[in-house]
Amino acid sequence: MLNNQFKRGELYSFITGKASTAIARRLQKNFKEAGIDVTIEQWSVLYHLWKQEGQSQQQLCEGTFRDKPSITRLVDNLEKSKLVKRVASKNDRRSNLIFLTKEGKTLEQKTMEVANRTLNEALEGVNNGQIEIAKEVLQIVYDNLAR
Repeated sequence: MLNNQFKRGELYSFITGKASTAIARRLQKNFKEAGIDVTIEQWSVLYHLWKQEGQSQQQLCEGTFRDKPSITRLVDNLEKSKLVKRVASKNDRRSNLIFLTKEGKTLEQKTMEVANRTLNEALEGVNNGQIEIAKEVLQIVYDNLAR
């Protein structure tokens, strides 16, 4: 089925991009107000490490949809902030595994509380059924283009 009846400005990429940018800006603002000194990009890396630390930089690239230079820069800055540390892989000397420091681990609860509050702000007035439909549609769009 063709679905090409979009008016100017109604393309999915514009709609989802605007929403994503608005959420990111609000989350950054809320982090700042809470005294959390990490960027949204850094937080996305930390988020993946909280789920599973000891990932390679390549795995972080794949998980965050960022390129290698971006991940290298982000990990460098997280390392300078003493939130992560690089450990040489025992299996591949060319690869570093990224681990959380104690400071990086303690940041999880506070940032997740702010992120959940921000998401609740963003989804005010949206019911669970609408959320599920949006997630399903966006997953289908992603799957169609990931083939």
